[in-house]
Amino acid sequence: MSSRRPKHSRESIAQAAIEIADAEGFEALSMRRVAKELDAGTMTLYHYVATKDELLALVDDAIMGEIVVPDDELPSGWREGLREIAHRTKNAFVAHPWTIDMPDSSDGGPNSVRHFEQSLAVMAKTNLPREECHELILLVDDYVFGYVRRFISVRAAISGDAARLAEEHSDEIAERVQELDPETFPYVHALFVDGDPREQLAKLIALGLDPGRFDRGLDLLLDGIERRIEDG
Repeated sequence: MSSRRPKHSRESIAQAAIEIADAEGFEALSMRRVAKELDAGTMTLYHYVATKDELLALVDDAIMGEIVVPDDELPSGWREGLREIAHRTKNAFVAHPWTIDMPDSSDGGPNSVRHFEQSLAVMAKTNLPREECHELILLVDDYVFGYVRRFISVRAAISGDAARLAEEHSDEIAERVQELDPETFPYVHALFVDGDPREQLAKLIALGLDPGRFDRGLDLLLDGIERRIEDG
């Protein structure tokens, strides 16, 4: 007797949910919307995923799967290994910016555990104590997530060309800067007084979106970890 193969899988359901959120935002994500995307009835979907929280857990684990570095692509040294993990993490969350609005409804799926294990294995190459390795992993994560949140915020705020935005707001910025007391706010004042406010504002916006800024900050962090290793 032949058995019918399931029409859908939990993996395909998670992927459909991610595609919806990528295109329409996290607010659009619902069991009904995913069922429609898969051309299935909502009740049919419940045979595969029991609740919205379970759907979000699947989505979370699928995103974490993008972060796990394949063994043959993971550099051998701790520094380059940590850099690769940081880049994978940043790229995943920049590609899916709605994830910063997703509630933490998952206890951590298999890919979350794999990511954590991989990070610990890379840091173990430093020969630092296990607890310190864990703390340094958290430190790098804090940097990555902070960068991602600011990058997404700036990108959403300008939603276009930095020079155009500076042109549109230059008079407003110049007026606000002129209202500041240079003796009370000397460093804020100095950002704009040495040139055309439009040019200065464009530079500041471009800096916020400069892809090289991530590596510059990460290098400073990795330099500090390397110094810690050298000091024993």
